Amino acid sequence: MPLFGNTFSPKKTPPRKCASLSNLHLLDRSTREIELGLEYGIPTMNLAGQSLKFENGQWVADSGSFTGDRREMQRLRKRNQQLEEENNLLRLKVDILLDMLSETTAESHLMEKELEELKNHSRRRK
Repeated sequence: MPLFGNTFSPKKTPPRKCASLSNLHLLDRSTREIELGLEYGIPTMNLAGQSLKFENGQWVADSGSFTGDRREMQRLRKRNQQLEEENNLLRLKVDILLDMLSETTAESHLMEKELEELKNHSRRRK
């Protein structure tokens, strides 16, 4: 039995009359763009003094906005290519070493089995 009267019972909220009173959702896209000014254009941003714009799903540098040296870009591309080739070579070496390890492990297991069989065979003879 509650001390100060009835238990908590919230009031029921009245039903809403209409979801939206605006008729803008009835307009087609081009009319909405004209009415509301939804023509945004190409997204752009500045990072470290370089202007980038978003085109065809990728960020592309604006022409003429790159302030770095062209030789520096070529050097970085060449270094990147060298590192990718070195990475591929190292991955190949790791694969070869893993194959060698698995082959050696399989051979050692076979030799251990043969040794156990020979021990068992020699014990049976005695």
